[in-house]
Amino acid sequence: MLLRQKKPPWFKVPLSDPEALKIHRLLAEQDLHTVCREAHCPNIGECFSSGTATFLILGDTCTRNCAFCAIQSGKPLPPDPDEPKRIGETARRMKLKHIVITGVSRDDLPFGGAEYYMRTVQAVRELCPDTAVEILPGDFGVAPDAVEIILQCPPDVFNHNVETVERLTPLVRDRKANYHTSLKLLWLVKQGKPDILTKSGLIIGLGEQWEEILQTLKDLREVKCDGITIGQYIAPSAKHAPVEKYYTPEEFKQLEREAYKLGFKGVAAGPLVRSSYRAGGMFGGEEMNINGKNPRS
Repeated sequence: MLLRQKKPPWFKVPLSDPEALKIHRLLAEQDLHTVCREAHCPNIGECFSSGTATFLILGDTCTRNCAFCAIQSGKPLPPDPDEPKRIGETARRMKLKHIVITGVSRDDLPFGGAEYYMRTVQAVRELCPDTAVEILPGDFGVAPDAVEIILQCPPDVFNHNVETVERLTPLVRDRKANYHTSLKLLWLVKQGKPDILTKSGLIIGLGEQWEEILQTLKDLREVKCDGITIGQYIAPSAKHAPVEKYYTPEEFKQLEREAYKLGFKGVAAGPLVRSSYRAGGMFGGEEMNINGKNPRS
């Protein structure tokens, strides 16, 4: 078990600068949560300093309890009906070119809260028409009605994480989560809107085998997934699943090559990569909207 072992030297990240502190103050002023802070993301300084953030909707308490996640679980409060508008306004003030909207799992809400994602996308569209929008939801219980709701106002990128390989899913994800359920959700979105860009994320270092990682990449391509992020698992605390292996930058580079060989359009792989790391550049950044690579209508 490597949980208490000193992290390798490639885990050093720069400290936040004054620009990042301005973003912190703006988020506090608007009473908004970001997964950057709630999930202890190691890239928070870099992303905030560049004026980007991944917004966490539906509160800061999750109805699920995954062994790798730092977000608190429990009984959440009712959703804030004004949150979508505040996120849109904050995105406008931050002058974002690409916004990621994620959320805690809300099994207590109809269709897992799909309506709130749709409303938040609408609010960003109204206030920031030139901003590319990516959503990163839970599985919604893979309800077809939830997918229909989301596609009423489709994002530019639909991102849903498988998180880990099939064998480890029952051990590190909440019992309500399922590997094939996640694959099915990505498939349903692609079937509902073939032009939408789909994306998933994988964290490694939980005890998976190399061939299992490659099989996961193949499974994602089977459901036409366009993009993949692969990052190193870092245990948030001693109560979470332990780190079983620290992958080297060279191993991540090899996985990046393997993913591109399988046909992924965008790949981000590295020790500090997370689901929304440099999200705006994965599929060509601003060109995604300017050149109409991903029609919204």
